[in-house]
Amino acid sequence: MIAIGCDHAGVELKKDVIKFLTEKGFELKDMGTDGEPCDYPNMAKTVCGLVTSGECEKGILICGTGIGMSIAANKIKGIRAAVCSDSFSTKFTRLHNDSNIMCMGARVLGSGLACELAEIFVTTGFEGGRHQRRVDLITEIENNN
Repeated sequence: MIAIGCDHAGVELKKDVIKFLTEKGFELKDMGTDGEPCDYPNMAKTVCGLVTSGECEKGILICGTGIGMSIAANKIKGIRAAVCSDSFSTKFTRLHNDSNIMCMGARVLGSGLACELAEIFVTTGFEGGRHQRRVDLITEIENNN
């Protein structure tokens, strides 16, 4: 299951991503917003909570640029969030960083590219190996600060 949420800037893009991924056979948990103004840190907290609890495997957050969501998400223990705006970075944040949250900007990306990136994010696995050591170092930093 993939958790997805947005602030008011990302409503339309969120709808497009949900439709696209659902048609591809993925199960999503839509946490809102559906248009009412909301603060992106609260949405990041909600979606990330579903990931850290294990209820959802990954999460997708959408705001105007993706930056605010990523900053908020990365404050949550156990979250590795990345702003995704191109296919190479999206693929490698999964392969090398085992990112569990993707953040996108509705004012930055068109619907077609955003849907393509979401599919890359949810279908790409973690490579492990030498990258696991680095993810472990990130976790150590997180646990000690």
